[in-house]
Amino acid sequence: MDDLYRDYILEHYRRPHNFGVLEAPTASYEGSNPLCGDRITMMLGISDGVVREVAFTGRGCAISQASASLLTDEIKGKTVAEVERMTPDDLLDLLGIDISPARLKCALLSLDTVAHALADESAAKALGAATTAGSSAGSSAGSSAGSSGEA
Repeated sequence: MDDLYRDYILEHYRRPHNFGVLEAPTASYEGSNPLCGDRITMMLGISDGVVREVAFTGRGCAISQASASLLTDEIKGKTVAEVERMTPDDLLDLLGIDISPARLKCALLSLDTVAHALADESAAKALGAATTAGSSAGSSAGSSAGSSGEA
C-alpha cells in the first residue's frame, strides 16, 4: 500500500495539476521554506466568495510540489470560508502518507501560502472599503460644508 501512495505523490510531482500562471489573480502569495529551498507561488481567482480558479508555480522537493498540486485540486470550487477552515491535518490526509517532522514544513508550505494569499486579499479588500468609505465621507463632509457656507 505504501508504494501506491509513493507513486501517487510522484505522479503529482511529475505532472502537477493546476501548474501555471493565472492572468489576473484576485489573490497571490509567494511562500518559501528557507531550510530546504522550496518555493511556491499560489494564485487564486476568487469571485462571489468562491475560488473559481487556482494555479501555482514553484520548485522544490516532491512533497512540496505534490502537496501544492493536491491542494489546488481540493480548493477549486470551494468557498473562501471553507478554504480558510482547512487544517494541516486536512492536507496531510490528502497526501496520504506519513510525513516525518523534518518534511512537515515541505508538506504544509502550500497551505501556508494559500492562507497568506487569502489574508492579503482580505486586507486589500478591507483597505479598499475603508478608502472608499473615507472618500465618500470626505465627499459628504465637503458637500455639507459647502452647503452650510452658502447659508
